[in-house]
Amino acid sequence: MKKIELEIVALSHSITQTHSYAVVLGEMNGQRRLPIVIGGFEAQAIAVALEKMNPSRPLTHDLMKNFMVAFGIELHEIIISDLQEGIFFSKLICSSSNDTIEIDSRTSDALALAVRFGCPVYTYENILDTAGIIMDDKKEKQVSAKEEAISSTPSDDTTNDLKNMSLDELNAMLNEVLENEDYIKAIAIRDEINCRKK
Repeated sequence: MKKIELEIVALSHSITQTHSYAVVLGEMNGQRRLPIVIGGFEAQAIAVALEKMNPSRPLTHDLMKNFMVAFGIELHEIIISDLQEGIFFSKLICSSSNDTIEIDSRTSDALALAVRFGCPVYTYENILDTAGIIMDDKKEKQVSAKEEAISSTPSDDTTNDLKNMSLDELNAMLNEVLENEDYIKAIAIRDEINCRKK
């Protein structure tokens, strides 16, 4: 399967819910975006590395990087390899002087390590087809690399409202929330659209 390279284009957080974050990955030289919901700790770990901040004590992902470097383990790439029931699965492709191995990882942890090592992030076409969102040229200009966007999280009422909307209404709403860079709400709308396609 052909790998597609991604980059982090935005980190969104919810104003209303403290533990709700999304990292948005963009297709290199393409218009597709892959929003992934992550936890607060992992969002902080990614943000710290993106901003090249140096905490006084190492965070967990810094410790992991230090451990790998100390034992001569190199991180070559991250592959977002699978999507099952809305959960992304990733692999760390690592090597030592003797061997190259794949290590199973949560996607949020893999991204936090990728930023620290400066290694590429990849996924496959079927994952982008299933969970990706296409940005048009106008929206493309609004999303700059490593931009932090503030968004709101859909409530249960919003989720119920989505179920009562037509596909055309959902697609129009998806375009609107993407223009406002509300990636967390876009995930809920995308999931509702995908449920109806099955």
